Amino acid sequence: MNFEAVKSIYLFEMARMKRTLLQSVISPVLSTSLYFIVFGAAIGSRIEEIDGIQYGAFIVPGLMMLTLLQNSISNASFGIYFPKFIGTIYEVLSAPISFLEIVLGYVGAAATKSLILGLIILATAHLFVPIEIKHPFWMLFFLVMTAVTFSLFGFIIGIWADNFEKLQLVPLLVITPLVFLGGSFYSVEMLPEFWQKVTLANPVLYLISGFRWSFYETSDVGIGVSIAMITFFLALCLAVIWWIFRTGYRLKT
Repeated sequence: MNFEAVKSIYLFEMARMKRTLLQSVISPVLSTSLYFIVFGAAIGSRIEEIDGIQYGAFIVPGLMMLTLLQNSISNASFGIYFPKFIGTIYEVLSAPISFLEIVLGYVGAAATKSLILGLIILATAHLFVPIEIKHPFWMLFFLVMTAVTFSLFGFIIGIWADNFEKLQLVPLLVITPLVFLGGSFYSVEMLPEFWQKVTLANPVLYLISGFRWSFYETSDVGIGVSIAMITFFLALCLAVIWWIFRTGYRLKT
């Protein structure tokens, strides 16, 4: 393992966070604060509790997951796409480092940035609502697994995309709607029976449900199912990345 190569890529990507602090940290925190103000105050005044939990506190895991997914994908996709765009990716590929070391550098940095942002969002949420984390270990497990998995997914998108518009296509048109429809702001039990069954086909539901369980011991699906889903998606992303480097898909041309 070439740790110096991994460290170089990792530190280079982390340095971008310092240069774009307004976009990387301040903007997501302000956006999440607005969600708390709008949903917590406006809707929270009409929905006092869900499953015995104050509405403002109930939506915290969903908001954290929304921010985590969006930023994990955008950080990782831009991190690998930009070297492709300017041509420096060929210098990385020709260097004496393996594809595993390349992935560790880029994905590790993207996941780290997302984790830092997620913890900042959690601290910000404390300013608005009282939060109780009943299972800190499982909260960190879902936080880390989600950041790593969706950073891998973003890495795949960055390799697949051939223009800047495609970088935004999946996060805006796929991920954000899935998060909103995955029980971020409501319990699935509040839906009609038909829509409950439809919602179960949404993979993001299992992430939000498991993450919320780590806070309040309440969930829409079993915690075991949530763990299995995030593990399966992680394995799937790793398999796709292995295939990309094995075949050179959109890297050798």
